[in-house]
Amino acid sequence: MGIGAIQSSSTYAPQASAPARSATRAESAPSAQQEFSPEDQAKIDQLKARDLQVRQHEQAHLAAAGGLATSGATYTYQRGPNGVNYAVGGEVNIDTSPGRTPEETISKARQIQAAALAPADPSGPDRSVAARAAQMAQQAQAELSAKQQEVQRGYGLSEKQATIDIFA
Repeated sequence: MGIGAIQSSSTYAPQASAPARSATRAESAPSAQQEFSPEDQAKIDQLKARDLQVRQHEQAHLAAAGGLATSGATYTYQRGPNGVNYAVGGEVNIDTSPGRTPEETISKARQIQAAALAPADPSGPDRSVAARAAQMAQQAQAELSAKQQEVQRGYGLSEKQATIDIFA
């Protein structure tokens, strides 16, 4: 059962998709200080703010995903009026496969939920991933309960007899 990638939402239409190592603000910044129109400067400021927000959002996913992250963050960029690429969207891919045992699946699903909801402002897709991870945990818990009941029946115990209270 695959849950998918954790993504942040983007308010801008992406123009290019590239990994975090691609041209960034520092690498593509013009060498000379330029004057921009008030509209262009407002757009640059808006893109700078979005870039910071996206990078913090994806870093929160990475930090919470731990060993489940299958790669670093991947960003979608938009070129500003100053020629600089700004991150306007991103995603972190994580391993969402079930564990080998129901217990491992429950633990993994909890970590997936934590990674999906780690940013201060989880996006709609983030919340969807968290909901699917909760469903995965619930299914694993049901499987675990069924196995426990099967073991109890194997010993000839009813559910009520499976608990032993000892008073000293």
